[in-house]
This record gives sequence, structure tokens and C-alpha cells, in this order.
Amino acid sequence: MTTLRRSWVATANSAETPFPLNNLPYGVFSVSGSDRRCGVAIGDQVLDLAALEAAGILTFGTPFIQSWNAFMAMGRPAWTDLRTRLTALLAADSVDRDRVEPHLITQKGTDLHLPIAVSEFTDFYAGRHHALNVGTMFRGAENALPPNWLHIPIGYNGRASSVLVSGTNVRRPWGQLKGPNDDAPRFGPSARFDIELEMGAIVGTPSDGPITVREADANIFGYVLLNDWSARDIQAWEYQPLGPFQAKATATSISPWIVTAEALKPFRCHTPAREVELLDHLKDDGPMLFDIDLEVTLAPKGREASTIARTNYNEMYYSAAQQLAHHTTSGCAMRTGDLLGSGTISGPEKQNRGSLLEMSWGGKEPITLDTGETRSFIEDGDTLTLKGSARGDGYTIGFGDCTGTLLPALDDPYARDA
Repeated sequence: MTTLRRSWVATANSAETPFPLNNLPYGVFSVSGSDRRCGVAIGDQVLDLAALEAAGILTFGTPFIQSWNAFMAMGRPAWTDLRTRLTALLAADSVDRDRVEPHLITQKGTDLHLPIAVSEFTDFYAGRHHALNVGTMFRGAENALPPNWLHIPIGYNGRASSVLVSGTNVRRPWGQLKGPNDDAPRFGPSARFDIELEMGAIVGTPSDGPITVREADANIFGYVLLNDWSARDIQAWEYQPLGPFQAKATATSISPWIVTAEALKPFRCHTPAREVELLDHLKDDGPMLFDIDLEVTLAPKGREASTIARTNYNEMYYSAAQQLAHHTTSGCAMRTGDLLGSGTISGPEKQNRGSLLEMSWGGKEPITLDTGETRSFIEDGDTLTLKGSARGDGYTIGFGDCTGTLLPALDDPYARDA
């Protein structure tokens, strides 16, 4: 296990900061309405890469503005080169401090934006505990997993336009609803709005045609926390036979900083033991998951937050590399900026469940918050926050919080004046 790399940025040398020199995550920021620029988090500061490029300190031939897509498209050699050069510029023994320090900005003085232009969004259903819990609720324990689940990572194509950066409010959606005792469907606001605790993998290197698991792993630029907000009552009525649609189209929130695959390298771990041998094109090729502790908190409006779940990314049955490789088997081209959601990450115990659907067992067992209030699903004004960190020897690799507050539904969007 690597140890803390020391920086001349003093706040980067704490064991608790999420942004030590070992991390160097990538984001997009602005200051007081300025243009959006690419930045790197170091301690409590943001290093302005657009300014470094303009000053000739970095020379990558990209302006480092708006998003990381142009840089990601340059490929892995450029990714490695930038990380190496940034590490040297920010290291405690750097000879370039005087040139670099003027381009640091305090994080508290910045606005953070989506770090990439999302090309496409695909969400998976690849957490075994989540799939077992949901399947047991709706089909019974003996039929919990669909017949194909142990053979392929199941997924669906989502909406890139619905992807939001952390801190963006989410509006309770309307949709067509039909309960088990209803004679006919009706149109109304979702009453069973939920979260899904996930990780998101960002494709950096495009591909055209099938690729191997090893190639897929090399094509992933980095990872973010991801909350796939879900309207469970809309989903229950619409999902057969083609799966989720409008239930998942309201919003998908991601954390503002992309933690690179290279920064997470010390935390690689293997997927769980296989119950059924995978076909050759999906077989594991070394440790391709990561040991990342995950947490969910819920704060009612004006009240303190309660931790409602803790789990780990190592609970996934399929890695992001296997998901990406499977996605390409049909010849599907993958683009720079494609985002892959892992699927809900739950663990074996009740406190490890990554969605309120599971925590409350479909609303039958409401959870109690530290404030004494109870929840089966999200109520208006609730703020949900996802946190993630990997712990090294004297340092922490963090992602920045992935947070969103639920606003009340609009008045009937289809009501017409008489």
C-alpha cells in the first residue's frame, strides 16, 4: 500500500483530506460567473489548468475549458503524462511552486459544474444483494434473480440529458401510476421517490466494436459517485416488458470530481466468487473492483443529517470493466464521455442497503432517523448525500459529496384553464 505523498499545499497533507497529492481528481469550476475551466482538487484548493496552459506551464494543446472530454480523447499516454506532471508541480520538493501557486483558488470560492459532457448514460443492475432484495420483494426468494442475472450484467439505456452535478435540486416527478388495488391507472406525482447508491465509470477512450475486459478496463478514465433517482411507483407500472423508462428519467446526480483509475490503483480488489462460470468474453481479468467505503445520509429540511446506509463498492458482482466489455459485444460504439452506472450497491445486512426501497422493504418497515422522524421513501425537502472514500496508509482518496434536495412536484403540468 502506498503512503501519503507530501505537497507544498499544506492542506493536502492531512490523513483526512479527501484530496491529497495521491488523488488529484479532475473537475470543472467557475468563479463569480467566469467561464468554466478545468481544475484539479488539491487539499482545500483548486488548481486552474486553463491558467497553467495559458502560462505555458502545461503544454497539452487543449484549452482545458468547459469539460474534460477533449483531454480524455487524447488517450492514456496523455492521461499518464498529465498526472505525472501535476504530481511533480505540487510535490513538497517542487521547484515550480512560485510559478504554480498564483493559479490556486480556494474551493469555497468556486462553483462546481458537470466535469464532462455526457455522451450517453447506461445504468446497470449488477449488485447481487440489491438484486436479491428487490427480487425477493416482488417475486419471492426462490425466484429473486432473473435466469440471466448470473451470466450477464443487466442494464438499460438512460438519459444523458438527465445527468446533473452534485448540489442541483431535483423536482418530484409526475407520471402514470397504478397500484395493485387500482381499477385503472391515474396521472399524479410520484409518492415513492427513491435513491440508488451507485458508482459511475467514465469512458475516456472510445471504441468501435467488441473489446475485451482488459481493454475495457484500460478505456475507463475515472470514477464518480452516482445517485440514480428513481420513482418506484412509476417504475412498477411501466417496467414490463421493456424495463425502466420514465421512472429513471427525472435525474441522475454525480459527484463533481472525477477520481482517476490511476489514483484508485492501490485499492483494486477482486469481484466476489462466481456461482456460475462466466463465458470467456466476460471472465475476470485480475482485480477490477475497488475497495471504496460508501455512505448515504438523509437530512430533512432544516434538520440534522442521519446516516442511513454504509456499504462498499467491493460488493458489486460485475466490475465496470465487465459492464463496458459486455456493452460492446453487439458492436455498439462507445464514446468519450459515456457514463456507466454500476447499479445499486448494497451489502448483506440491512444497514448496508443502498436504496430506501430496500431499507424500508417496500415501505413495510419504515426506517427511523436520528431526529426521530421515519421514512419509507423521500419526502419533499429531504437532502440526500452520497459519500465515498478509499483509505490508504495515512491518506484518503475522496470524491466530493454527491448531494441533492427533493423539491415538491409542480402543479399539474397538464391542467388547462377552463
